Amino acid sequence: MSAVPVFLYHSVADDPPSWIAPFTVSPRAFAEQLDRIADSGLTVVPLHRLVAALHGGPRLPPHAAVLTFDDGFEDFFWTVAPQLADRGLPATLFVTTGAVHPPGGAPEGSLLPPAPMLTWRQIANLDVLGGVEIGGHSRTHAQLDTLSWGALDAEIGYCKRQLEEVLGHGVDSFAYPHGYSSAVVRRRLREYGWSSGCAVRDAFSSAADDPLRIARLTVRADTAPEVFHRWTLGQGARVAPYPESVRTRAWRGYRRLRAGLGRPVGGPAGA
Repeated sequence: MSAVPVFLYHSVADDPPSWIAPFTVSPRAFAEQLDRIADSGLTVVPLHRLVAALHGGPRLPPHAAVLTFDDGFEDFFWTVAPQLADRGLPATLFVTTGAVHPPGGAPEGSLLPPAPMLTWRQIANLDVLGGVEIGGHSRTHAQLDTLSWGALDAEIGYCKRQLEEVLGHGVDSFAYPHGYSSAVVRRRLREYGWSSGCAVRDAFSSAADDPLRIARLTVRADTAPEVFHRWTLGQGARVAPYPESVRTRAWRGYRRLRAGLGRPVGGPAGA
């Protein structure tokens, strides 16, 4: 298995709220990117096939790719899912459960600013229709690597229990809000029964990647077509795994200090 592009999307819309706009692609750009994936000869596989390969299971086909979507924006149901279905492409949707709208009520609450988000009914319909794997993205979209041991239960454990209760089956895939994790967070993830954890890292995954720290490539509003094209060719980014940088460790330490003082640092909204 060579370099595997695991594409990370957020919202796909023409008029997103300003806070998520830098991480939003238009429906037209999204369609062009899906066409470019097809033209490049990439085979889009479900995330669970990559995870199985990373755990020593069946190898992926040559030139494989994975599509993932974070947060749980409503446009996934109305815009993304139809485009994926038309092309027969699988994808994984990571849901921030505290932002989901229950029938006739308000969401439990999350750290995400206001935006049109999915309902539990829409999520259940996506699950039943197939082709979309539902995963967890925490309860409130907190920076998990700054939280106490007990607080991780509410974000990681409760998120899993909510999703499994609604869907009626196990949920195994998780994505870290903002891409932030740590050795402690990854250990807790494993203890709660998640088989994978998606990071960000803006790098390709590979056969040697950590299944609890899967590298992804963030597709942004300003991702140029030529950059996306290079990604489909396995070019233009590092290949995981690679050591965590001193800068990343220092940034985590700073965020933990600020969180401990009650003045948490805000990460990129929705990332």
